[in-house]
Amino acid sequence: MILTIDLETYSPQDIKKVGAYRYAQDPEFEILLASAAIDDYRVVLIDTTDNDNAGLVAVKSLLFDPRFTKRAWNAAFEWWCLSEYFHLTQQQREDWLDQWQDSMVHAMYCGLPASLKMAGQALQLPEDKAKMREGAALIRYFCCPCKPTKTNGGRTRNLPEHDPEKWKIFRQYNIRDVETERHIDNLLEPFTVPDFIWQQWRDDVRMNSRGIATDANLTSGALWCGDQYSAELLEEAQQLTGLSNPNSPGQLLAWLGANGTVLPNLRKETVAEALKEPQSPAARRALELRQELGKSSLKKYDAIQAATGPDGRIRGTLQFYGATRTGRWAGRLLQVQNLPRTYLKHQDEVRVLIKARNLPALEMIYGDVNDLLSQMIRTALIPAPGSVFIDADFSAIEARLIAWEAGEEWVLDVFRTTGRIYETTASKMFGIPVETIVKGNPNYSYRQRGKVATLALGYQGGVGAMRRMDTSGALKDLPDEEIQDMVNRWRQQNPRIVQLWRTMETAAKLAIKRKRGCLAIPGVTFCMEASTTCPFPFLTMSLPSGRKLYYADPRVTDDGHIHYREQTNQGWQDSETYGGKLTENLTQAIGRDCLEYALDNLKQAGYRVVFHIHDEVVIERHTDTPEADLQEVRRIMSQPAPWAMGLPLNAEGWVGQFFTKD
Repeated sequence: MILTIDLETYSPQDIKKVGAYRYAQDPEFEILLASAAIDDYRVVLIDTTDNDNAGLVAVKSLLFDPRFTKRAWNAAFEWWCLSEYFHLTQQQREDWLDQWQDSMVHAMYCGLPASLKMAGQALQLPEDKAKMREGAALIRYFCCPCKPTKTNGGRTRNLPEHDPEKWKIFRQYNIRDVETERHIDNLLEPFTVPDFIWQQWRDDVRMNSRGIATDANLTSGALWCGDQYSAELLEEAQQLTGLSNPNSPGQLLAWLGANGTVLPNLRKETVAEALKEPQSPAARRALELRQELGKSSLKKYDAIQAATGPDGRIRGTLQFYGATRTGRWAGRLLQVQNLPRTYLKHQDEVRVLIKARNLPALEMIYGDVNDLLSQMIRTALIPAPGSVFIDADFSAIEARLIAWEAGEEWVLDVFRTTGRIYETTASKMFGIPVETIVKGNPNYSYRQRGKVATLALGYQGGVGAMRRMDTSGALKDLPDEEIQDMVNRWRQQNPRIVQLWRTMETAAKLAIKRKRGCLAIPGVTFCMEASTTCPFPFLTMSLPSGRKLYYADPRVTDDGHIHYREQTNQGWQDSETYGGKLTENLTQAIGRDCLEYALDNLKQAGYRVVFHIHDEVVIERHTDTPEADLQEVRRIMSQPAPWAMGLPLNAEGWVGQFFTKD
């Protein structure tokens, strides 16, 4: 039996800034409304403002009855809020989670939007089943603090008695959400989420709810140093330009123009390009100041401070199945998957100076304090007292995977032996003895070309992909013709990968046109799946792990291109795919499943992962033998799944007292 639940809540915290976990930890957090329905029976509403929370207490036995599977849209929110309301211990919360499933995860598994409203629109729900349009305004009115004004009598919160008519509509909105969630569940019921995915989701929620310890002294010290340094830069900019507000794009653009530098805008990339050109000393310094003042990465310290809970831990940093195209995780709040890289040496000493707010020393030793603080953001994540971080990540996982999928044996042999894939790739592309591609030899410059080719060309990329991946600038001065020659050379040396692109595209097209399953490679089959409940069919790609990728409403156009629908920044829209892109989806999806297999094995071995980034795990461990534990973690991660026999995996790692990039 299914118990579908939806809550409306109040907290003075901004959930978008602090996340659901910190939001519900606030002392003023309240559950306002709770609607629930068993299977297809009538939705029951509990209004806690009417009965002083007696309703929720009355249904407590139902909520904790293991015979009922609890479902909600973004169920981690309802689960955590109810856990806070009933004052459950962490262990009780985690045990209770076994009774939960998430309707949002079901939708995302099927390639649909994560938003309830957008999912309803994508599934063409009738108006009476769709999420009510008034919802966002009602949530702002009742669920968030309000600004005190003379008109509202100086209050900081809107209660039901302040607008009974709106409250009546809000009650209906809460009921409608349950109806909408249940309707979507029924539509998607034929497209089953495997039980092992539900277990993975529960493990993810447990990890997110335990959180990551943060260094409050480092965070506050970094924010103080950043503010003071920015004030110094602003004062210098004012003195240099004579402008009252040199942060104003209009004022600064006019000043730059008057000083011989005419720019269309002050975007980051525009300023960076301008600094590559000859400028007057004053204009150059003004642009440098603009560049330093415009750095936004320091805002991540604000995110850490805002989202860290009373116990000093930040929760909810990862979104399960956030990348619906592959099923990989997405970052939230702090965005751990997109933190600035750390190149600094002696990070322990830098951390001491930041905590001491010793800005003069930081300026004297390092110069650009904003860049320094940006690089140190990672180190604000720390293990609990008495513990260490054990960090390990897969080595060149995508290059290994695509070679394994395609059967490109020479690549697999490199990974089984020397591991020098960039050098060997360059050797094959340019006919240079691999033993000469070493530091100190002129041929070592070819290593970078081999690296860029390996990273850029596996998914049918060309000249543009090579240039985008060339972050070191090694190919900057080469003409397109020479880079195209590299592309051709790489493809000649990797014929099975090139064939994989064609195979994937052909199999997908055949499945769409013939409406039957088509094997692409061992363990990977394309199928068309449809039901009478859903308004459109899906193209599915089965994976070796038993998981599937879904492409909604697929078709092959008259010109032979594959199209489907997916959620983009512009909404539920038409997208195009092709062999290389399907290969990328496949490779990253299998990489995700390799990580999940490692996560499960680490859990079984007693290691507690506190967060992970694509192919990297971070473990919090109380241990007297950290190096031995690191070797064991590397061994576990290097073990391929039963469905990936022959895949050569390897993991490297480190042990430390704070998070960094080794």
